[in-house]
Amino acid sequence: MSTTGDHNPTQSQSWLNLQAHAERLAKTPLKDLLTRTGRHEECTARACGLVMDYSRQHLDKDTLNALLSLAEERQLESWREKLFAGEALNNTEDRAAMHMALRATPDDDYRVNGENVVPAVHAELERIAQFVDAIHEGKHTGSSGKPLRQVVNIGIGGSDLGPAVAYQALHDFRHRQMHCHFVSAIDGQELHDLTHTLDPAETLFIVCSKTFTTAETLANAQRARTWLTTELGEEAVARQMAAVSGNDKAMDQFGIAPELRFSIRDWVGGRYSLWSAVGLALALGIGMEHFRALLKGARAMDRHFRATPLNQNLPVLAALIDIWNINFQDSHSLVVLPYTQRLARLPDYLQQLFMESLGKATTRDGRPVSHRTGTMLFGGAGSNAQHAFMQLLHQGSETFAAEFLVPVDLGLDDAELNAMNQASALAQAEALAVGCDAGPHRSQPGNHPSTVIAFESVTPTMLGSLLAFYEHRVFSAAMIWGINPFDQFGVELGKKLAREMNAPDADLSV
Repeated sequence: MSTTGDHNPTQSQSWLNLQAHAERLAKTPLKDLLTRTGRHEECTARACGLVMDYSRQHLDKDTLNALLSLAEERQLESWREKLFAGEALNNTEDRAAMHMALRATPDDDYRVNGENVVPAVHAELERIAQFVDAIHEGKHTGSSGKPLRQVVNIGIGGSDLGPAVAYQALHDFRHRQMHCHFVSAIDGQELHDLTHTLDPAETLFIVCSKTFTTAETLANAQRARTWLTTELGEEAVARQMAAVSGNDKAMDQFGIAPELRFSIRDWVGGRYSLWSAVGLALALGIGMEHFRALLKGARAMDRHFRATPLNQNLPVLAALIDIWNINFQDSHSLVVLPYTQRLARLPDYLQQLFMESLGKATTRDGRPVSHRTGTMLFGGAGSNAQHAFMQLLHQGSETFAAEFLVPVDLGLDDAELNAMNQASALAQAEALAVGCDAGPHRSQPGNHPSTVIAFESVTPTMLGSLLAFYEHRVFSAAMIWGINPFDQFGVELGKKLAREMNAPDADLSV
């Protein structure tokens, strides 16, 4: 495909203009920007139940207009249409990135290589629904005839983080009879601990591996198989081990029954796969009604991103702010702080989405980048973070941007607790922005930028919109930077070396 727009963005007029804006604003403290009339209204955007307040970012209206000019100069709208048209934007692997089709309605038309993939998506979604219902209703039982009430998802990366984070987030929507667990690490300890607490006759394993060759996943899957067959016999595999993969030969060899195989297409990247059969454990854990609501929320954000002008577009505005902080404010990190325990693991999910997608030093057309791409991302539940690493944020010497995720309603029917939680989050954002002068050991410099994203409560629909917001935000930044956010070759060398070191003479003695 054409590489139009892949040239060095630092040579564009908009980039040079933004450098001038950075020099201009360096003379204006953030606390002074916050006093300007109409600042909050001017720097607030809304869509799909999310309210994004970026008034505490170190920019003004003129800066934002310059950032929007950069997006136009870098042809972001054209790249957006290419994404939704199914072009092979994953150019290094010659694949489309069509995860949006996974949450499409039946009458949508998403094409890959000229084929409308939506009918196949809904056929697989119906298979998932039938299986979920069969498990919930006790029609599909274990080999001993007992209902399957414990689900163990075996995967790693996108085959683990998406469903695991969503299952924790949607605690209030869990099916009352089902319990889900997630195993990923190669050390085997997670599975070891589970097998000492679970009844094998009630346990369903789901092996999630697109290629069915991922070392960590296969090692855990084989251990699970051994435990299951030791406890129940070989016949348990066909009833109690399902898989999500595109490798039928490998599933044949492992013993996965054809009716317990669910597919994932090559146009779905791992970190974008929650919406596919990779979400099977989540669907079992929360039920199909809530799983479909999750898809609905993501679909709403897809439509917002595709149809909304750039100056009102949540993912685009957030991406432009990221670029401003990283390339023009010398920000080294993005700190994500959810003020609800339900989203405590969201930073883990975003680490992969952002750092695997944007951690590139080569442009789409194979040239070395001449600008920073991506950022270090970390975080945790905000109230706990206040008593841990946020000391460095307030008084340390690092540069960073922060993002606060704040629910209006924690779901506990306690107005006082809701108010305390919101006040705690907003106070931290304000302290980072304005600081204080209280003597050498108590002073805080302030001038640290942050965004507050508010929402009513953690629901399947909201979560779908939020995760899709982050997906499209990453895509937008990547297209402006001229990099491919859909490959991840950086993880391959370590895997190769690990295979070479996995030998009897490997030495790690101390």
